[in-house]
Amino acid sequence: MHDESRRIEERVQRLHDQRIKTAVYAATVPFEVEAWQAPGEPVPFEEAAAASYEPFAMGTPWGPPWGTTWFRMRGQVPAEWAGKRVEAVIDLGFVGDWPGNQAEALVHLTDGTPLKAVNPLNQYVAIANPAQGGETVDYLVEAASNPDILADNFSRTTPLGDKLTAGDKPLYTFRAADIAILDEEVWHLDLDVQVLRELMLELGEHDPRRHEIAHALDRAMDLLDLDDVSGSAAAVREALKPALSKPAHASAHTISGVGHAHIDSAWLWPIRETKRKTSRTFSNVTSLADEYDDFIFACSQAQQYEWVRDNYPKVWARIQESVKNGQWAPVGGMWVEADGNLPGGEAVARQFIHGKRFFIEHFGIETKGVWLPDSFGYNAAYPQLAKLAGNEWFLTQKISWNQTNKFPHHTFWWEGIDGTRIFTHFPPVDTYNARFSGEEMSRAVRNYSEKGGASRSLAPFGWGDGGGGPTREIMERARRLADLEGSAKVVVEHPDEFFAKAREEYPDAPVWVGELYLELHRATYTSQARTKQGNRRSEHLLREAELWATTAALHAPGYSYPHEKLDRLWKTVLLHQFHDILPGSSIAWVHREAEAEYARVAEELHALTAEAVAALGAGGTRVFNAGPYDRAEVVRTADGTPVYVEVPASGSAPLADTAPTQPVTVDGRVLDNGLVRVEVAEDGTLSSVRDLRAGREVLAEPGNLLRLHTDLPNYWDAWDIDKHYKNRYTDLLDASSVTVVERDPLIGAIRVERSFGKGSTITQTITVRAGSPRIDIETDIDWHETEKILKAAFPVDIRAPHSSAEIQFGHIQRPTHTNTTWESARFEVSGHRWVHLGEPGYGVAVINDSTYGHDVSRTVREDGGTTTTVRLSLVRAPRIPDPEADQGRHRFTYALLPGATIEDAVAEGYSLNLPLRVADAAGAPEPVVSAEGEGVTVEAVKLADDASGDVVVRLYESRGGRATGTLRTGFPLAGAQITDLLERPLEDAEITDGAVAVSLRPFQILTLRLRRG
Repeated sequence: MHDESRRIEERVQRLHDQRIKTAVYAATVPFEVEAWQAPGEPVPFEEAAAASYEPFAMGTPWGPPWGTTWFRMRGQVPAEWAGKRVEAVIDLGFVGDWPGNQAEALVHLTDGTPLKAVNPLNQYVAIANPAQGGETVDYLVEAASNPDILADNFSRTTPLGDKLTAGDKPLYTFRAADIAILDEEVWHLDLDVQVLRELMLELGEHDPRRHEIAHALDRAMDLLDLDDVSGSAAAVREALKPALSKPAHASAHTISGVGHAHIDSAWLWPIRETKRKTSRTFSNVTSLADEYDDFIFACSQAQQYEWVRDNYPKVWARIQESVKNGQWAPVGGMWVEADGNLPGGEAVARQFIHGKRFFIEHFGIETKGVWLPDSFGYNAAYPQLAKLAGNEWFLTQKISWNQTNKFPHHTFWWEGIDGTRIFTHFPPVDTYNARFSGEEMSRAVRNYSEKGGASRSLAPFGWGDGGGGPTREIMERARRLADLEGSAKVVVEHPDEFFAKAREEYPDAPVWVGELYLELHRATYTSQARTKQGNRRSEHLLREAELWATTAALHAPGYSYPHEKLDRLWKTVLLHQFHDILPGSSIAWVHREAEAEYARVAEELHALTAEAVAALGAGGTRVFNAGPYDRAEVVRTADGTPVYVEVPASGSAPLADTAPTQPVTVDGRVLDNGLVRVEVAEDGTLSSVRDLRAGREVLAEPGNLLRLHTDLPNYWDAWDIDKHYKNRYTDLLDASSVTVVERDPLIGAIRVERSFGKGSTITQTITVRAGSPRIDIETDIDWHETEKILKAAFPVDIRAPHSSAEIQFGHIQRPTHTNTTWESARFEVSGHRWVHLGEPGYGVAVINDSTYGHDVSRTVREDGGTTTTVRLSLVRAPRIPDPEADQGRHRFTYALLPGATIEDAVAEGYSLNLPLRVADAAGAPEPVVSAEGEGVTVEAVKLADDASGDVVVRLYESRGGRATGTLRTGFPLAGAQITDLLERPLEDAEITDGAVAVSLRPFQILTLRLRRG
């Protein structure tokens, strides 16, 4: 037989694209359209319905950036269309086929009922099936003219990312608004041909099935009447039936499909637009559920459900009905799909607490799994936190984006830092926006790493990132691929069902230990530094407010614990931990609003704390320590006078000067407090840091070396830092002044000022305080660079085989060498409040109050010694998607802690991030709780969320070893229970001599519910 493959493939493609697809709608009549441009921000339906509309012609430009145009569309179904399937078809002037970042619309009936959204891949709204003929159609369409920020694949900057800079030039040209007959036979033929053609092209050239499909298509095309596609469609479909009905191989891979619509809570659009995106997508989903009984949709992010509940009650009611019918599956159990690295430990716990409670309260459903397909790596505390929240499985997708190493598993047990394991799946289809194309089906089978051990994977299907969701075309593909020779089998099912089957089939799946590090998007640890600083400070202010509010509730008559306010503030912070807000990868509008929100949160939390402290009584001045460790350090009074105080953990003490053992001396550029001696060079670097207790020099080379690197990644500017950034740099060694600015027995400080680059300045105050080996570097930057990254280096004379970086509820060790590609790929990593380097008998920590990104490297010197260098990433200057990212003022502090153990690093990390608070107060209540036992660290103290008055304490083992101790209370203790994160009892806690006995494995998290006597 002659090889006709090329001819057949080209013939099928042309006939499909140019004749079949174009005949899907058999006839059309245009709507009569009028328009009204809403002024400013979006308006409620009632206001739009009452507005005055003007005639609007097709082909007319519309839609200024971030604008809202309401269209009134009126028409009548022709009488002769009776018995036909009739739809409205609307083309707003869509660009490309991505439904997310461009024109979108929600179609309403005139009574305000949302019907369905329209976007590039979902342009229809059902009118009647079958039509009676003569029906009147009257719609109000809310159209959003969101700009295409992704234009040109992020190759250029754009002012469109903020309504303040976007201008008002119309972005789109309205193409069509019609009433049309859907020719169902042609529509099904279109899908038959698509599925077979795509399968054919994925099969091997020597696979008989490929040629069988080709010739079946060729014969079928002979039956297609080019002058009457509709009339011949049934015959063509009949000819294709044998090719579509051959069953899959018995050993065929099974893909569990679940509908999905990834909706970024903010990204290339602001939060206000996401609120509308949810209504549009969820309207589409519930409409699809009405049409397909076998459809199941998985949806995470409780915050988005709340937006719909509050703003679109009719859509909310449809969601509730779909949940009851089993077609809508709440998943994830988190408030938002948060970044996987940057939120603090307690914040991750609250993500689960608030998310799971929402689904339990509103649907009676407790979600079983963590749904995080798109976060940029995942910290190693997740398995334990997920399990403590009652989860059984974990799903991610983003690891498929690894730049260097292919992740070795798709189904595996993920083991966290404490030893907890959770069953985890990483879909081999390599997308959370699947549409069951032939290429995707083939890729899933080809990629699947568990061949021979297991035979199934999961595929979230539906258009996403900016929403859109599944379509009827994707559901039809799934039906055709349910049992088709040459393809994997598709079954649409709830993700819980997939995970149950996968675990039963593969109980001895391999184990991955430690973090799921994404070898990409490493700059998200640093971009938009003010957003990250707002998060860090909000987390610690929340801790402080809860602690003092609990103290006041226990000891101040008449004080009422602010449950509702704290709940609302937590949810605001949790929202902004979304994986495109906190990482710094959103448009300017998002980060401008985030900074304003963090300022508002801080103001309110300071007020709540002040109110709680004041409730304890006035008439004196006390110092309050919200940290989990006793502290002896220098604070300043209201007039700036330094005072040395000793304050118990989670408690307070009078502002009474207690002299430290040795004062601070300042001699030229040398600061000495008897514990450390710091020499500042003429160029402003630290030329020497001598640990006087250990009798050793800490630095191998000048410390606090500021290095400015060129930073232009290959792609994804705000997201990525590529290894070549290291090759081009300038060391900032030209200090304009090095000046002693404080000379006091309790504080010595030297200020270093520099100017560099494009008019940027940096002022650093190097401070040594009495009684502490910690060297603080308070930094004030006025930043005007572009495509640069600024790092601060501390090369220490330590041979450290690994670095230890704080993560949520513990720390992780990473090798300092690069023996393998896995280690080499970790050239930029994340950490929280500290990084520690150590060799037997000695260690050094670098502490920070708002920095996450860093790198660690080591070299061997000519003298045989080893220099291990920690470099903090201070600030970046990407230009896409926000061309003004990080420009302007930044204030933060980082510190060097010589002679530090891990315990010291933990304690000083809390101290730097929870500064002592000096306030007018006379009351001296005992701390709510006091932890005894090395490594037993209190993370949160609050009243129970059910308003019972019980005290809830979350603590953990912080050193990485076993810990035993007690938790004593500052109130009569009537009982104690160990609970899950949602404060539900698991077992009774042991009480001995009025205190709770605590026994923890390494990094174990323990939540205790304490009943007051």
